Amino acid sequence: MRIQLKSWAATQAALLLGALLSAFTVNAQTDISIGIVDMARLMDQAPQVQAANVGLNAEFAPRQREIVALQESLETKQETYQRDVAVLGETERLRLEREIQADQRDLQRQQDQFMEDSNIRRNEELANLQRMLVEEIQSYARGAGYDLVLPEALFFSGEIDITEEVLRGLEASFSASAGGP
Repeated sequence: MRIQLKSWAATQAALLLGALLSAFTVNAQTDISIGIVDMARLMDQAPQVQAANVGLNAEFAPRQREIVALQESLETKQETYQRDVAVLGETERLRLEREIQADQRDLQRQQDQFMEDSNIRRNEELANLQRMLVEEIQSYARGAGYDLVLPEALFFSGEIDITEEVLRGLEASFSASAGGP
């Protein structure tokens, strides 16, 4: 009984191997069009990414200016304290120390909130941009007749790098949406 199971398993394995080899042979005879896209380059050079960065910087610039003003005010109070600590009365010295501590806490809280809000918005924009890049890559690949497009590879020839073509499509799309030429 044991010998029969082994020969049955061997027969099944041989049939499976034969089927795989014949499928590979058929696929090897057909032309498969493969493309590679450098996602890091797209994220660096796509005009949509640059526009999103400009928009985020503009969105957070007022809060950033507010934080800088708080830092400058705090530094001024600290310099005043360091310079005048010997001549200040006890009440004035304690008041200034409390103000400095309160300003430090407020500044730290605002910096933390700014970083958190900024990171959330950047992540939202990044997700939108990545989705848009994938859609553009898929659109280009379908139109150009690619069977497979990969975002990364350890090695590839320049002949299958379609990054430049996708980037041109992104630039054209951006120009069209911005009302450019």
